Amino acid sequence: MSGWDGIDEFVAVAETGSFSRAAERLRVSSSHVSRSVARLEDRLQARLFYRTTRKVSLTESGRAFFDRCQRLAEQRDDAFLAVGALQGGRDSEVKGLLRMTCANAYGEQFVMPLINDLMERHPQLSIEVELTNRQLDLVQEGYDLAIRLGRLSESSLVATRLAPRVMHLCAAPAYLDRHGTPDGLPGLGSHQCLIGTSDHWLFDDNGQDWLFRPRGRWRCNGGFSVLDAALRGFGLCQLPDYYVRGPVAEGRLVSLLERHRPPNTAVWAVYPQKRHVPAKVHAAIRHLKEGLARRAEYR
Repeated sequence: MSGWDGIDEFVAVAETGSFSRAAERLRVSSSHVSRSVARLEDRLQARLFYRTTRKVSLTESGRAFFDRCQRLAEQRDDAFLAVGALQGGRDSEVKGLLRMTCANAYGEQFVMPLINDLMERHPQLSIEVELTNRQLDLVQEGYDLAIRLGRLSESSLVATRLAPRVMHLCAAPAYLDRHGTPDGLPGLGSHQCLIGTSDHWLFDDNGQDWLFRPRGRWRCNGGFSVLDAALRGFGLCQLPDYYVRGPVAEGRLVSLLERHRPPNTAVWAVYPQKRHVPAKVHAAIRHLKEGLARRAEYR
C-alpha cells in the first residue's frame, strides 16, 4: 500500500463536496472513491467526513488533514510541471499558439499581465485569450487551457490549483449604521443584498454548506459594479478577496460573519486530458502559479 493511497480521492471529495462529483473529476466510480476514503479513515483511525444523504462535509480532523494534503498535492503537481517543462526543452521550444479562456474581471486584472509577461519571455509563443464569464467547452472549441474560479464540476478535464480564493461578505460602514450589522446567518434575510453573477451565496455553518438566496433591488453581473454599489452603501455584497481586500484594509468596507466564510474555493487551471501535455501549457500553468503566489505574498 502506497502512502498516497486515498489522498487524491479524499482531496477531491473535500474540494467538490460530493463523492459522485469527486468520482467524475477523477474519472473513476463513486464506489471506488468511497472505498478509498474509508480505507484512509481506517489507516488514520479518524473520521474525515460527516456523511448524510444530502451533504458531505469535513470533520475537524478532516479539515486539519485536508489543509496538509492539499499542500502535498500542490507540491506533487509542481514536481510534475517541473519535469514537464524540462521535457519541453529550452525556452525557445515554448512556441506555437496558446488558446485559453478566463472570466472577464479576473482575467484582465490578474491573468493577462502574467500571460503578457510569458509571451515576452518566449518570442515564438502566440497568445489568443477569450475573456468571458461563460464556461466554454475546451475540447469542442479547441482551447488549450482555462482559468476557472470556485468549485469545479468538470469530469473530463485535468485541474491544477493555482491560488486560493476567499469569499467575503461585506458592507459599507454607512449601510451598517443605517440598517445594523447581521449577527448570524439567519439575520441576512432582513438586509438589502447586491446580487452579482450568482443567485445564491454560499456560507459555512459548522462544517455544513449553508445556501442563502439574496434579495434586493440591485443586480449586475460585474464584480467591480457590485463593489461600487457596496461602497456607496446600497447593501451587502459577497465578493472574492481580490475585489475587497483594499477597501476592507482602508476601512471603506467591513468584512462580516468571517467565521462563516465558505471553504475550499480556489483559482484553477484546467486543460483537456492528453497523453503528453504541450510545453506551452506547462509553461503557462507554472508561470501563472508562481505569479499568483508572488502577488499573494505582497498583498
